[in-house]
Amino acid sequence: MLKLVLMPPQSERTIELANRVRDSVPDILVVTPEDDSSAIAAIADADAAIGAIPKQALTAAKSLRWNQGMAAGPPEGYYYPELVEHPVVITNSAGIFGEHIGAHIMAFILGLSRGFQHYFPQQSRQEWNRLEIESTVYLPEATVLMVGVGGIGAAAAAMCANFGIRVIGVDTRRTDVPLGVAELHHSDQLENLLPEADFIVLTVPLTPESKGMMSARQFGLMKNSSFLINIGRGGTVVLDDLVDALNTGEIAGAGIDVFEIEPLPENHPLWKAPGLLLTPHRAAVGPYTNERRMNLIIDNCRRFVGGEPLRNVVDKANWF
Repeated sequence: MLKLVLMPPQSERTIELANRVRDSVPDILVVTPEDDSSAIAAIADADAAIGAIPKQALTAAKSLRWNQGMAAGPPEGYYYPELVEHPVVITNSAGIFGEHIGAHIMAFILGLSRGFQHYFPQQSRQEWNRLEIESTVYLPEATVLMVGVGGIGAAAAAMCANFGIRVIGVDTRRTDVPLGVAELHHSDQLENLLPEADFIVLTVPLTPESKGMMSARQFGLMKNSSFLINIGRGGTVVLDDLVDALNTGEIAGAGIDVFEIEPLPENHPLWKAPGLLLTPHRAAVGPYTNERRMNLIIDNCRRFVGGEPLRNVVDKANWF
């Protein structure tokens, strides 16, 4: 019988997942250690693990062949050098968030296009002030540059198309053009395309190439009237440079759900930057995501037992 360790910490959801795997894949022994020391002992002879594997646990693992990640694109540090060099195959949970994060992207686009970033602060101050500035964007004449056109980017592109928005996609891997995307380019064309867009939407995971991909240079290439939206990973945007771009009017505003530092410190200058809509890393929240993740993991467990190809295999060297 194959052995699978569900890495700590355990929660109501992880215990439910463990029970679902036991019921659905009886040929796997599922172990749920409560702490790191118990996990190190449990993983020593395990064939598979779910969740992040600390270096000490990886060193102890003698038979590990598969690691299932709980996130689509985990935070920086998940793919440390020893894990990248290890023969273990890693899979992620991509493909379960598209409609929820797509809706969050559209909320940012619609809010920014109607000037909510200016009016929401007034509401908290109980001010009635009809701003003299032009604070709307006519969406049928707008262009979105979708940076990353995987499941999330493709879902958002289809939603954008319903509002008449032209979508240009850039992607490192994708070659087929999803519904709603007018043009698809390789990601090495990003800087050439930035001046064309009214909204730049980042859906990319954190990788060695995407880390800090939006910094002072890229903000300088954007139109002064354009907006940045980031729902991918916080490490793709240099926060200090974003603050500068907002404060100087180099860009018109931003909708940010993920941050280089999380939680965003209460004294960080981004809180007071003009033109900002901010949500605390909540774009993926919505019904059915936990069920979808469980179904994906159970399917991969069945595939692992049967020696079939696993879903969502990660290129470890590139973290995605």
